[in-house]
Amino acid sequence: QVQLVESGGGLVQPGGSLRLSCAASGSIFSMNSMGWYRQAPGKEREWVATITSGGTPAYASSVKGRFTISRDNTKNTVYLQMNSLKPEDTAVYYCIMFGSRNYWGQGTQVTVSS
Repeated sequence: QVQLVESGGGLVQPGGSLRLSCAASGSIFSMNSMGWYRQAPGKEREWVATITSGGTPAYASSVKGRFTISRDNTKNTVYLQMNSLKPEDTAVYYCIMFGSRNYWGQGTQVTVSS
């Protein structure tokens, strides 16, 4: 049974930073691509970033240059460093493990507001 647990969300002012973490258990973490999605109120869930098992990242255009995805296979954890945050980054952020079946975390709220 795969479990993904996100942490690190919160309230931050515009221009600030947050680092999200997603700890995985129950799977061979190092063999799976991992990613982050987000869902703002009243909007569809959207892709944010992905990192392959080999460490290659990819980003949505809306966050490229501001967000950095990384992974630590020794800790079975994927991170999302978010800098220069904007109010439009406000959303629930979800971690995903890609595979023959995709697994989702429960989400963590990020609110960017002054």
